[in-house]
Amino acid sequence: MNGKITIRDVAKHAGVSPAAVSYVLNGINKVSDETKQRILKAVKELEYEPNLTAVSLSKRKSNVIAVMFPLVNDSLVTMFKDNHYQSEMISGIEYVLRKNGYDLLISGVQSPSECMKWIRKRNVDGLLFLGVFPNRLYEEMKALSKPIVLVDTYDKYERYFNHITMNDEEGGYQATKHLIDLGHSAIGFIAHRMTNSPIDYKRFIGYEKALKAAGIKPCKSHVFEALDSSFENGYRMGKELLSRPHSMSAFFASSDTLALGIMKALQEEGKRIPEDYSIVGFDDLTFSSYATPSLTTVRQDVFNKGSVAATAIIQAIENDTTALQHIRLSTELIHRESTAKKKG
Repeated sequence: MNGKITIRDVAKHAGVSPAAVSYVLNGINKVSDETKQRILKAVKELEYEPNLTAVSLSKRKSNVIAVMFPLVNDSLVTMFKDNHYQSEMISGIEYVLRKNGYDLLISGVQSPSECMKWIRKRNVDGLLFLGVFPNRLYEEMKALSKPIVLVDTYDKYERYFNHITMNDEEGGYQATKHLIDLGHSAIGFIAHRMTNSPIDYKRFIGYEKALKAAGIKPCKSHVFEALDSSFENGYRMGKELLSRPHSMSAFFASSDTLALGIMKALQEEGKRIPEDYSIVGFDDLTFSSYATPSLTTVRQDVFNKGSVAATAIIQAIENDTTALQHIRLSTELIHRESTAKKKG
């Protein structure tokens, strides 16, 4: 048969009405088992594929989940090009969605009004928001009837939505205590941003908490901002750290990507890791174990975080419940080759 197969073609092939075919395809129990089997056989023989847009409109369900990111410079290119964390997160989300019959749609948020317009235009079943968004957007989202899961959000609005977080403060404590236990007392903390990154701030709280517990007075001059999480900015920070006099013998970076950039810069200047400097990252991204030396880091299992977020949005959609899920995942220190006992 030439051309696109239609419901009418299936009905003619099975010797039934188009309405009967529609009932079977939409799971409506209005035909006999014998008729249902004839229709399913015709669908298979004709290799009929339903129009997903039409099906989603009739069922008011699209089996599509939207993943929303805050836009950087009006594009998602920088985020996915330079941020392997997001790639691993998306992998975990996509894996669970596909296993459960859902498709993934990715978009960026430029402004609250544009975001809400986009959501109303797309017939998605639920939304995953990854990162930190303007407060006005959270206010508008409260009026949406669609299930929403926030990931990596520390904000007063988190109580209105399902949300997934890590125990970032504990992770910051684990990283810093590890360095203290190795004899380091002058420890630098390199954040992406301290002013508008609640995740980095939580890790900083853990860093300060570990110093104070060991009787070490925190020093403001040991805290730095890289401004984003790219390898290039980590490299720039490494060069900057070497350009100024300091007594630091160890660094805790708020992401593996930053840590590896710092390591590269230090090694280019003839510094040995961990003999001259010990370095700890955060995330335990796949490539961190491949570095030379391999990176000591705080594992948050990013793939699993994506899987948990996807599971939460599916449950919110399919259980149709108003009970919110607030899930905090644990961290674990992974000791590799980039940290060692302080000399002397």
